[in-house]
Amino acid sequence: MTYRTFFPVALLATFLISACSHTNKKHPDPKIRTVNDDKADSLLISYDPAKGDKWIANFVDNLHKKFGFNGNMLVAKDGKIIYEKAIGWADYLHRDSLKINSEFELASITKTFTGVAIMQLVEQGKLKLTDNVKQFYPNFPYEDITVKLLLTHRSGMMNYVYFSDGVWKDKKKPMSNVDVMNLIAQYKPNRYAKPDTRFHYNNSNFMVLGAIIEKVTGKKYSDYMMEYVFKPAGMKHTHVYSTTAYSKIPVDVVGHDRTWKYSVVQNFLDGPVGDKGIYSTIHDLVLYDNALKKGRLLKQSSLDSAYTGHNKAINGHFNYGYGWRMYDGENGRKVVYHTGWWHGFRHIYVRDVQKNIVIIFLGNLTNGSLMHLDDLYKHLGVPVIRKGAYTGTGSMPGSDED
Repeated sequence: MTYRTFFPVALLATFLISACSHTNKKHPDPKIRTVNDDKADSLLISYDPAKGDKWIANFVDNLHKKFGFNGNMLVAKDGKIIYEKAIGWADYLHRDSLKINSEFELASITKTFTGVAIMQLVEQGKLKLTDNVKQFYPNFPYEDITVKLLLTHRSGMMNYVYFSDGVWKDKKKPMSNVDVMNLIAQYKPNRYAKPDTRFHYNNSNFMVLGAIIEKVTGKKYSDYMMEYVFKPAGMKHTHVYSTTAYSKIPVDVVGHDRTWKYSVVQNFLDGPVGDKGIYSTIHDLVLYDNALKKGRLLKQSSLDSAYTGHNKAINGHFNYGYGWRMYDGENGRKVVYHTGWWHGFRHIYVRDVQKNIVIIFLGNLTNGSLMHLDDLYKHLGVPVIRKGAYTGTGSMPGSDED
């Protein structure tokens, strides 16, 4: 073989080997974390106080002094924290100050995580949105309640928090999700409404979803969330804490009910999880937002379903999807969020999907301070996330909005 014929043949062979190698090369699984992920995440949660947004700083100081906000807050834009602050007491009785990495009971923000877990199981073919609760718990006393109706708060169930308080005999013994399911099967409490007739937000829906996650996976809710949600998202300071596993929840933040005189001690109602029970930090919630956007937790089609309103819109804009509250505006404007209120904790977690803005307020004093965030939303160009700010047609009073 001459040089002239050898060179093209060698070049062709090299091309074919390279092509085969490229074809067989697998794309990295976004759910498997690498060292580079950790480095990228550290940049997301880095913050230089000297470069903090001065307007937001003044706003937060006023929210604390005038309206009594006590907690940790953060605003991030385009993947960069523009302001954060830990302000006030973690435990007033012991005069412990909050730290920027303090873990808060997320209360109902937990529902967004439960919704993610359910959609993961749907993606894996282990669950269908049309599955009936009776498929997993045959003694469940209600007919026609599906996974989708639980996700969208359309099951018509009563709220187990109030029902179980009257029938759980030993208040010193914490309940588990299965305990609550057994109580429902035994006492068959009256429903609030027939399935799929109206939106009725209550904790029972996501407590049942937590029980279904455990039944389908054969894992504790806490173990599933750690392996398939927290770790893939890089959330190193997020845990599920239940009084069924801990006699004292191992965090430094104590909830306080309205005034500092009343700190709230965990009790038997802090046993069930799925509707609540996840503890996290403001930085980990930034990483959670990033993991959702980057496809580390769910496919885009699943997110689109979760961010779609499945009820009649309130005031023209507000709706509920699969574990997310949402604001739908004109020109496809989408803001997804969730509030939380439980045992001395009160929060709001806002994600402006289009503008890539994250707003987090985690409070451990349940006053009305978070009702006074309108000016912050306007400063950031985010829709006002407060239903009372809009008329029944969806416009803001005094505005030119249709």
